[in-house]
Amino acid sequence: MSKWRVKPVSAFEADMKKSELKRVLGKWSLTAIGIGAIIGGGIFVLTGTGAYNHAGPALALSFVIAGIACVFAALCYSEFSSILPVEGSAYAYAYGTIGEVFAWIIGWGLILEYAMGSMTVAVSWSGYFNKMLHMFGISLPDYLTTDPSSYTGEGFSMNLPALLIVLFVVGILTRGTSGAAKANNFIVILKVSAVIFVIVAGLFFINMDNWSPFIPEAKTIMVDGKPHEAYGIGGVISGAAAIFFAYVGFDAVSTQAGEAINPKKDIPFAIIASLLACTALYIMVSLVLTGMMDYQNFDPQGAYPEAIKAPVAYAFDIAGQAWAGYIITIAATIGLISVLMVMIMGQSRIFLGMSKDGLIPPVFSRVHP
Repeated sequence: MSKWRVKPVSAFEADMKKSELKRVLGKWSLTAIGIGAIIGGGIFVLTGTGAYNHAGPALALSFVIAGIACVFAALCYSEFSSILPVEGSAYAYAYGTIGEVFAWIIGWGLILEYAMGSMTVAVSWSGYFNKMLHMFGISLPDYLTTDPSSYTGEGFSMNLPALLIVLFVVGILTRGTSGAAKANNFIVILKVSAVIFVIVAGLFFINMDNWSPFIPEAKTIMVDGKPHEAYGIGGVISGAAAIFFAYVGFDAVSTQAGEAINPKKDIPFAIIASLLACTALYIMVSLVLTGMMDYQNFDPQGAYPEAIKAPVAYAFDIAGQAWAGYIITIAATIGLISVLMVMIMGQSRIFLGMSKDGLIPPVFSRVHP
């Protein structure tokens, strides 16, 4: 058989009929998976860097542009998922359209994406967890919070919190998709509530002068010791490119098509709904943050160097509401768990889809029924 062969729709339909996956995910659980994957700790960090390095108060427009770009990709995923409602996401769509070689490349690319994403999120969670412990006067030794390649001391070191959270999430996932979905739903409700809290509470501390001018005049600023063109229309566009990865994750919904109750309708709904909901939250958070604090104060070399690392919490500190920082840090710590959960879950479904087709290990000799 040719390595360029395309897997026919009839073969996908046969896979669906003999699949042993339980269809337990409704449209709202799938939507929660999308939101859980998209909203992470980045919403509390990217707003500061995006405002200072790129767009100023017009960062909200950057989120609009990035959101529109993502909508087109989401519509493609929605169309494919309604035609091929199987696990595998872009891997399966490539196999059904452009051939096995490209499907194999895309499949391994997705596996690496979810693996790297999971590791990054686990390390980020460890950072937020340590920050949360510090707020309560607890400190873990460096050799238990630093990986060997980054450890500057002598002897043994490991990022223990990152390891433990991965084991914890895997433990939840091994109990079944239904239980994992319920856990994800609970975490998503918590972190969306925290984001809404930031928006509502921040409204009382907005200074309208911080939005003027809304689109600052283009100029050259120094970023990491190098000249950087920022602001103006160009800054809004570059800001959209810089914060685009904040939307990465909505595609994870399509990896769960094999467990969706009504995949042809629920997967497209969940992809679009989660993307639109997160875009609205991103826009409101960016407006509130740039209204609470002058975007120029996010300069890491300026009067408030710590503001760039935790801009939302710092904005509340300046407003005299330091207690809000506790809520934001705790919410980010809990919220990252759902991101990690969806990443690991999505990767396992890619493995499943490729192994069913005989592409793990990379053998191209299977004859499809």
